[in-house]
Amino acid sequence: MEEKERLYPLTDLYADNTQKTYGREAESCAFLLGGIGTGNISVGARGELKSWQIFNQPAVENINPYTFFAIRTQEEDGTITAKVLESEYTPPFAKPQGFLRCETAGWPRLSDSRLSSRYPFVQVEFQDKDLPVQVSLEAYTPFIPLNADDSGIPGACLRYRVKNPTNRPVTVSVAGSLNNAVGFTGYDMFDIMTFQGERRNEKRESGRLKGVFMRGDKLPDNLLSNGTMALAVTDEKATVRPYWLLGQWTDGAEDFWEDFTSDGELDESSSVEARGCRMAELFDYTYLHFFFRVGAVCSKRVVKPGGEELFEFMITWSFPNRVKGWPDSIEALEAVKNGEYETIRNYYAARFPDAWSAAEYLDQQKERLEAGSRMFSNAFYQTTLPGYVLEAAADNITVLRSPTCFRIENGDFLGWEGVDRTAGCGSGTCTHVWNYAQTVAFLFPELERSMRRIEFLKETRENGHMAYRTYRGLGLEQWDMLPSADGQLGTVVRFYREWKLSGDDEFLRESWEKIVSCMEFAENTWDQDQDGVLEQAQHVTYDTELYGITSMVSTIYLAALKASAEMAGYLQDEKRAEKFRDRFEAGSKKLDEISFNGEYYIQILDHLENYRYQYGEGCLSDQLLGQFMAHCAGLGYVLPKEHVKKASESIFKYNFIRHARDYVHGERAFILNDESGLTPCTWPKGGKPRFPFTYYGEVWTGIEYEAATLLLYSGLIDEGLTVVKAVRDRHDGYRRNPWSEVESGNYYTRSMASYGVLLALTGFAFDHRTGTISFKPQINGDDFSSFWCNGKAWGIYHQKKDAQTGELHKEMEVLYGQGDDIRVI
Repeated sequence: MEEKERLYPLTDLYADNTQKTYGREAESCAFLLGGIGTGNISVGARGELKSWQIFNQPAVENINPYTFFAIRTQEEDGTITAKVLESEYTPPFAKPQGFLRCETAGWPRLSDSRLSSRYPFVQVEFQDKDLPVQVSLEAYTPFIPLNADDSGIPGACLRYRVKNPTNRPVTVSVAGSLNNAVGFTGYDMFDIMTFQGERRNEKRESGRLKGVFMRGDKLPDNLLSNGTMALAVTDEKATVRPYWLLGQWTDGAEDFWEDFTSDGELDESSSVEARGCRMAELFDYTYLHFFFRVGAVCSKRVVKPGGEELFEFMITWSFPNRVKGWPDSIEALEAVKNGEYETIRNYYAARFPDAWSAAEYLDQQKERLEAGSRMFSNAFYQTTLPGYVLEAAADNITVLRSPTCFRIENGDFLGWEGVDRTAGCGSGTCTHVWNYAQTVAFLFPELERSMRRIEFLKETRENGHMAYRTYRGLGLEQWDMLPSADGQLGTVVRFYREWKLSGDDEFLRESWEKIVSCMEFAENTWDQDQDGVLEQAQHVTYDTELYGITSMVSTIYLAALKASAEMAGYLQDEKRAEKFRDRFEAGSKKLDEISFNGEYYIQILDHLENYRYQYGEGCLSDQLLGQFMAHCAGLGYVLPKEHVKKASESIFKYNFIRHARDYVHGERAFILNDESGLTPCTWPKGGKPRFPFTYYGEVWTGIEYEAATLLLYSGLIDEGLTVVKAVRDRHDGYRRNPWSEVESGNYYTRSMASYGVLLALTGFAFDHRTGTISFKPQINGDDFSSFWCNGKAWGIYHQKKDAQTGELHKEMEVLYGQGDDIRVI
């Protein structure tokens, strides 16, 4: 790239792996805590807990009243300081009722905070001139690649580290407060939480855990919020209050704050005998009666001069019921609201039947779980890759822990495309969206294989038509819709990837005939002249049909043919292997000859004007989608290497928008003002259809990461890194949440294409059939290190060139899994 064309200086593109920090004004920050398929809560940049999405429904804006942590310090001279362990609120403050009582905004908070993360850990450093101590928060939920069960615990560990920089001892108390939200049904007109049934809290102790266990009574069996919650502290001397005072108005809050601040401990109960408000005797208004069931725990210690203490808490939950289906319509959501639905149980609920059992497991297995999580975090960030590249790969792991993904009781893994504020978007583990995602396959291959088994063994009909949305996987009637050409063929490519990552021949054999039937369906439906290029109407991820020849879908077909030939050969199915191989070679040659215009691949369609929603002579960012998938699956090139490079270069040249204000379109806007991004299609040589395909002017991070991966594999490093950095610059915590890249909903699946960037930059290749892995770093090759995961083990790879001899020394560390039979080549 020429200097004048650069959006970023080289020093920024090739920066070290320093991670961003986010000030308290970064209101969009929401770091997810919770396991795979368990629901989640989030930590904000002020250190607050928000986005309570634990009730088996998306709820990104949910707050849980009276839920917070607080600190009290007492110095030798008797000076007492007490504050909520959050930094002060930031504007805007415009609320019709002011801040609600249950938000406790009237209690003092710390003056400032900064949030940072090294996945799966989040850190919040607090600053406050009044406190005689320094305090920080580290929170995490165990996350260990290749161990889906221990990465699927419904809860979070929160540790407040208190340091005493003075030369005098300071008595410190840290209290945690949690509202019992069992039976939650929503919010009323004043944004006050509403419930069904009755809520019960009880004091619990086991081992060194002390805390409050929360449940419900008189609840419908199928209620999604029928379950349990817990707040625990790892301190045998802790004081516990199962219930705040059940008085009128703000009696409970006033009583708690006075109890905590008076001596830094909690009385187990409290009562009031003084006469209250007469109106409360006449009316049942929620604001007159403190109807919340809030429990609290408190740990008190003396922090020595120059010393520090760790206050460790756990918040856990278990809500077994989820809707047996994909409620994404007005009618379905209304039925859920009215309780008219069947349920299916969450996988995690079989392991943790209640919240206290999850807390006990976190405590009893703490050393192992934290060691594994810390080992992954250290390995992932011990790299010579730029920090924003690590952010792209790591921050989108949170899709797995978001409401987008879930596991049902038999262990099967499923997912939406994304989730909106209160509902899922895009049902049924949509194949043409999940095509882009690479994260799950490499970090948790058993979950990815469960999706392939569902798609081939349950969702593929006898004629080879694969439903592109999973319904049978939930025991429902099959999705009745057109077949998706990109989704169906992409699933064959992804099956090949899973087979190579696992080396599981039984996995291949049990699905082989279904794979063949899928390929035959493609031949009979889209490649009717059997020339290796698709010509018939192809339903694609743009929610429309593309007609004629498009390299977007035909490259996926070529990758599927190449993968099928290799699998057939391995199974000694020579006749099919030869057929697939011949078809691939013919198709690759023909597609390149008729579709490549010297710069990029165009759509070949006679009488384009007769069809709406096409792209014709446009430069499509998805034009090499099958090549992207082939690279990530280890299939190599499906089109001539030099043409792939030229087309990738053209995608960047024509489709990368430097300033959003200069780009005119009528679609949804995902970049604004001076922001940069890659748009799905432009028409640099003219010929733009009157009505191009829907979404043509939008910016989808999944496509951006796909294009960046292609650029990097083609050696166009500056261009690829520019695309990635532009994405992450937009997700700066102020404008957008770094841990939720959106498209059709939050935590969008396609964003997990970001792991492809890591594969491309490291040049990682794998094959469990031969027990080999290899690396070809694209940057810093003379002194390089990076995380790797090959489906059975993970660790760190190092290579360093000897300055004297020029010899390259390679070292592979296996930190987890079965690595004895792995060779680096």
